[in-house]
Amino acid sequence: MKFMKLGSKPDSFQGDGENIRYVATELGTDIVISIGDIKFYLHKFPLLSKSARLQKLVASANDDSSDEIQMGDIPGGPAAFEICVKFCYGMTVTLNAYNVVAARCAAEYLEMYETVEKGNLIYKIEVFLNSSIYRGWKDSIIVLQTTKSLRPWSEELKVVSRCLDSISSKASIDTSRVDWSYTYNRKKLPSENGSESHWNGVRKQQVVPKDWWVEDLCELQIDLYKRVITTIKAKSMISSEVMGEALSAYALRRLPGFAKGVIQTNDMAKHRSLVETILWLLPMEEGSVSCSFLLRLLRAVILLECGEMERNELRRRIGQQLDEAAVPDLLFRAPDGEEMLHDVDTVQSLVEEFVMHNRCDQVDPSAESEFHEFRTPHQRGSDAMARVARLVDGYLAEIARDPNLPVLRFVGLANLVSGFPRATHDGLYRAIDMYLKEHPDINKSDRKKVCKMMDCSKLSADACMHAVQNERLPLRVVVQVLFFEQMRTTTTTSSSGNTTPALPGPIAALLPGGSHGSSRSATTNTEEDWDGVPTAEEIKALKGELAALRLGEKSNGGHRDGLRNSSSNAEKAKMKGLLVSKIFSKLWSSKERQGEISSSDTSESPGSGNAGDAKSTPSRIGGIRCP
Repeated sequence: MKFMKLGSKPDSFQGDGENIRYVATELGTDIVISIGDIKFYLHKFPLLSKSARLQKLVASANDDSSDEIQMGDIPGGPAAFEICVKFCYGMTVTLNAYNVVAARCAAEYLEMYETVEKGNLIYKIEVFLNSSIYRGWKDSIIVLQTTKSLRPWSEELKVVSRCLDSISSKASIDTSRVDWSYTYNRKKLPSENGSESHWNGVRKQQVVPKDWWVEDLCELQIDLYKRVITTIKAKSMISSEVMGEALSAYALRRLPGFAKGVIQTNDMAKHRSLVETILWLLPMEEGSVSCSFLLRLLRAVILLECGEMERNELRRRIGQQLDEAAVPDLLFRAPDGEEMLHDVDTVQSLVEEFVMHNRCDQVDPSAESEFHEFRTPHQRGSDAMARVARLVDGYLAEIARDPNLPVLRFVGLANLVSGFPRATHDGLYRAIDMYLKEHPDINKSDRKKVCKMMDCSKLSADACMHAVQNERLPLRVVVQVLFFEQMRTTTTTSSSGNTTPALPGPIAALLPGGSHGSSRSATTNTEEDWDGVPTAEEIKALKGELAALRLGEKSNGGHRDGLRNSSSNAEKAKMKGLLVSKIFSKLWSSKERQGEISSSDTSESPGSGNAGDAKSTPSRIGGIRCP
């Protein structure tokens, strides 16, 4: 920190209690100046020789036969006045970034101009400001902070504007020219981690990061911070990504609990103003701030009860880059008074924004936002849609644990992304299984709605293995899983000229396109039978056959490794098809033995049935965590 010393005489200011200050000399004092509760007992001559205002005040006091002058409105108060008095007496006084603005304003108030005396205090302070303070990075920030309590004097003297210009110019300068100290703790550079690189044994020069200035500006109050950022933006030298990083760092510093999604509401007006200002300062360019940061801002906007315009703008921006979000970012707490644990409506509105934005981009890629009037740099493709589908699947798996989550909320959110591309439906299956586990008492209709969202043909082999043993799924879904597994096997064997045994007619009638409009048969099961959950006997039979299937695959492993030819693979696929068909036959035989066969019906999508006491099916399948 830069400083300047004025005067050479020793400091002879003394105090008598807390409210009296005087200069210890042999000469008696002849003037009393009161500033608030503090009285200064001083001498006229050294003061009047440098202050035009005191000359006028003393003359006015003499006319009133008074030796006391009231100066309660002097900027900077008693401390700033004492600096000016010491200068008048020639005492040693030190100016620095913390007191120089107060001294400058007080000197202006006292009219300590060059016309009164050459080398007066105003002149000396201006030299110090221009030669040292405004040229320093951290000194300029400190001085700017001190100006807030000295308005309007600091504004009229252009101290604020000169600080803003100094700070913004330094923040916008090329990083290769940064040769002053700055605070940077968010990300450690390689050299700061002790892993700096060398070239031919010579240490490379440390690279200054583009966002080197971000942390130091976090010390400013929000009103000054807004003016600094606005001035930096006006210079058009900082990228939108760096500007977004600056706002993110400021929010983390100034909003307690922001990083954890919990905002302290003990000073709602202050925090609300801060959040609204950050929203106003957000760069217009899409992708300038992370989706995670925008979601935390949305959480703060909701908790601090900001205006509807702020909420809508945030939802719109988040919807444009929702594919970048992570599941924990979406776990908004439900408003007070709601039975549900999570705010599903907010997340649903974000997904709807993404769907609408993606649709608009496909129609008009250059569509502009009415709020910020910026263009999106690229269209959201199928990759973004696939990422959002996975995001929603993961979110559904989390909120499915809520026992108070209605079926319509669960299904409604899932249906928003039902047409999005997915490599597999494993994530959706996990969410459905979790929901059925936590809601064992839902009726057949609701169970059918939940299971209908899943495409059994897009389950991985591991997911299929788990699904056919899952006692929570309706029997219809189990049959469909087995059907599509056999279809995959049939495709393999057909390429080798082999065929797999046909499925029993009544089971085939329940599968997609299985009945082909055939008439009802008196020997087929009712819809209610197949919409029910599997019986213990059926599950036991399936597990036995699946165990045999796995055993058969392992026994053929050595043969496959040894031969590695098409005939061995075809033989293996044929054996797998026989086993899958055998499972179907056992399932059908079980229904016949139980005497539950009454009528046939055309095939439908996977249904639902009355769930009894749902039993847990612990398993871990590849990337699927099944409870």
